[in-house]
Amino acid sequence: MSHPFETLTPDLVLDAVESIGFLSDARVLALNSYENRVYQVGIDESEPLIAKFYRPQRWTNQAILEEHRFTFELAECEVPVVAPIVHDGASLFEHAGFRFALFPRRGGRAPEPGNLDQLYRLGQLLGRLHAVGATRPFEHREALGVQNFGQDSLATLLQGGFIPKSLLPAYESVARDLLKRVEEVYQATPHQTIRLHGDCHPGNMMCRDEMFHIVDLDDCRMGPAVQDLWMMLAGNRQDCLGQLSELMDGYSEFHDFDPRELALIEPLRALRLMHYSAWLARRWDDPAFPHSFPWFGSERYWGEQVLALREQLAALDEEPLKLF
Repeated sequence: MSHPFETLTPDLVLDAVESIGFLSDARVLALNSYENRVYQVGIDESEPLIAKFYRPQRWTNQAILEEHRFTFELAECEVPVVAPIVHDGASLFEHAGFRFALFPRRGGRAPEPGNLDQLYRLGQLLGRLHAVGATRPFEHREALGVQNFGQDSLATLLQGGFIPKSLLPAYESVARDLLKRVEEVYQATPHQTIRLHGDCHPGNMMCRDEMFHIVDLDDCRMGPAVQDLWMMLAGNRQDCLGQLSELMDGYSEFHDFDPRELALIEPLRALRLMHYSAWLARRWDDPAFPHSFPWFGSERYWGEQVLALREQLAALDEEPLKLF
């Protein structure tokens, strides 16, 4: 059976954009995206637009529109974010069975790992994001939790036959031990859930003209504030302590942070590791995935995953990072 995205041809992309009233110059450039399909589309006598076609059956319309509303809230509060284009009062459109949104093109470069000046400014930006995110909850988007990111991920991997038989006992054993510890730390750590970016790696915080802006809120969800912070840190423990200090100095100018949440960094890292493998497994019927991730399913990949989960299990027994 063919995958739905196989019918998303360049002509269909152009037709979709022109159905909203834009006149294209027939130039279409596929951008680096796997979960959805994203294209730069040339517009006659104007700047190109970015067209994002949502993966069928992943989000409900209500969940997508809730993402858009969150982005508009941020923009209204002057938080630099790339918001969808509104046309005739709508931001979500449909063409030939595909739901899509249009965005202005906003390029930039990712932050430099460990750059303390940039971390201070990123902290300010994330503090502003969370100040808006904390004002009300999502109603149609799931929360980040041990069940959906951990237990459900493990179930997907065990039931799908993706792990080589030679490594299956080792992976299952360490994964179950790890999830037990993650659950214990989660239960013991006081934290509040707010609206988050959800996938706040450095590639989604772009710098242009010395100003950072937020892109791609496709994975926004409810969760602890530290989820949007820990991926900004890089290097050894001592490096991370200095980086965390700069990040939180900027963050605290705009939003309060409960330092007890720092105990969730390693549990969240563990959940992200398992969720990533499960994400690849769930998308394996999409032809783009075997082509782009040919190593998935190899003994080498799963051997590295067993080692990574064992290291995470050990990290959970170490003292969490602290603010000084």
